[in-house]
Amino acid sequence: MIFETHAHFDDAAYDADRDTLLAAIHENGIDVIVNVGASLTSTVASIKLAEKYSFVYAAAGVHPSETAELNEKIFAELERLATHKKVVAVGEIGLDYYWDEPSHEIQKLWFKRQLELAKTIQKPVIIHSRDAAKETYDILAAHNGGENGGVIHCFSYSVEMAKAYINLGFYIGIGGVITFKNSKKLKEVVTTVPIERILLETDSPYLSPEPYRGSRNSSQNLPYIAQKIAEIKGMSYDEVVSVTAENARRMYHI
Repeated sequence: MIFETHAHFDDAAYDADRDTLLAAIHENGIDVIVNVGASLTSTVASIKLAEKYSFVYAAAGVHPSETAELNEKIFAELERLATHKKVVAVGEIGLDYYWDEPSHEIQKLWFKRQLELAKTIQKPVIIHSRDAAKETYDILAAHNGGENGGVIHCFSYSVEMAKAYINLGFYIGIGGVITFKNSKKLKEVVTTVPIERILLETDSPYLSPEPYRGSRNSSQNLPYIAQKIAEIKGMSYDEVVSVTAENARRMYHI
């Protein structure tokens, strides 16, 4: 059974059929889902899903693009939520320099604060990094970010950066992009990185794999990702599923 390490089933894209999808998830070969917070509101929603479904766990965190909302009062509430018994990680947190706002300084401030929160409560981190490879790495290295484990979600950098993050103690999150014809760089990463350091994810409702690229994503599409990884690495599908699930359970302590 596949371990879905990163999804957003609290997203409005699922308002019409969320319960139907989740009720049938085991029939599609999915064992466990980690629903990841991107703001205080989505963290609360993720925890509610985790309380409702035994196979759903939550991550508590504020995405870099949402850090302008943060202040000490909101952060105190995030700290409280992060200690919930079904919260297995702090995330998704990090840096996103694709957009000009929030400012890089605000993003870095709250990235560091959330890293320290994770260290305090001894939970792994889920890292979002876009167009910010070196600064993300430098902050993680300076703060011993991989001390309690973590994953570089939706990895999009070079083989060299993948090796550097692994040396810090991180896993590499691989999603639907690996199935795209133009994903040469990511295929090189998957070829090089040991399967023992790879996690499967969808980032649902985003980044649907081929043949569903452009449509709403779901954890049901994870087999396409696992199969592509198996092809690239010359492994069996079952072995990819088994090893990545063990990786995820180890990182999330599930």
